[in-house]
Amino acid sequence: MRISIIGSGAVGGTLAALLHRAGHEVAVTARGENLRAIREHGIRLDGGFGETVARVAADRHLTATPELAILATKAQDAEAALRPELEHLAGVPLLVVQNGLGGLVVARRIAPDSPLLGGLALFAASYLEPGHVTITGPNPMIVGAAPGTDRAVLDRVAGVLRAAMPIEVTDDIEGAQWTKLLINHVNALPAITGRSVQEVVAEPALLRVMTASMRETVGVARRAGVRFAPVQGVSGRILELVGLLPLGLGAFFPRLLARRMGSVPNPGSTLQSIRRGQRTEIDYLNGAVVAVAGRLGMPAPVNAGIVRLVHEVEESGRFLAATDVVARVPLR
Repeated sequence: MRISIIGSGAVGGTLAALLHRAGHEVAVTARGENLRAIREHGIRLDGGFGETVARVAADRHLTATPELAILATKAQDAEAALRPELEHLAGVPLLVVQNGLGGLVVARRIAPDSPLLGGLALFAASYLEPGHVTITGPNPMIVGAAPGTDRAVLDRVAGVLRAAMPIEVTDDIEGAQWTKLLINHVNALPAITGRSVQEVVAEPALLRVMTASMRETVGVARRAGVRFAPVQGVSGRILELVGLLPLGLGAFFPRLLARRMGSVPNPGSTLQSIRRGQRTEIDYLNGAVVAVAGRLGMPAPVNAGIVRLVHEVEESGRFLAATDVVARVPLR
């Protein structure tokens, strides 16, 4: 199958390498040093999914119409990445693989003729250098059909992906996105402090802030009428407990997530962006919670405080001590 992947960072590079290894004709979009590295040496993937070098076609923009397109940019870059490719996307199934909320809404608005699918990358991938991605957590990817997309399209795309990597299919992509959003709450505090997820969770004061942000998010989701869908063994029942328990007891959930990451320090995608001098996805993660809460007329001070601190670090380039974080994020 001819597959085009828009964005070739940690997630896009992983998908490109695995699909190429499975025998597909893969093309990627890339920029700058990453584009040069892929053209010269291919995409090198190592770690939990094994080692491979994918000699894929690479350019700044798509040059042909694929049979399947995958959008794997950061959420904040989705619109700018999709618009230049529209001439090659008309009617082509489009799989949007992004963290946070809103990616499918943006894709529907920009590419209304494409059958849409949502994807959630549960594998932990790190972009080590241009053209080189390593997998520290070889977990599956969840895929589901957006409203209005025929089930047959989902089944066909899932079959293609399943031959290349572990895949789970969901009938509720929105509920799965909210569950993944809770899981992604481990990303913000590493970005603020410069520490790994495991180090943050091991610091009691920071663990309390992280748990408070999760508890607040469960409350916003409950008010919005969201039903959390199962993701990687995390059920709605577990997340309801996080929303109800005192912070000391609710901390079992971020501890569980940190244990699942293993012993290799995991910086999280938000800290990786800051280290590369790029804008983060925080407005589509904790910031999405603040936005939904605002539409519902309810406060979300913990998540709002975390968003402010991530933006501060983006601007200053200086990480904060745990004591500063605790002093500046109002716990509920």
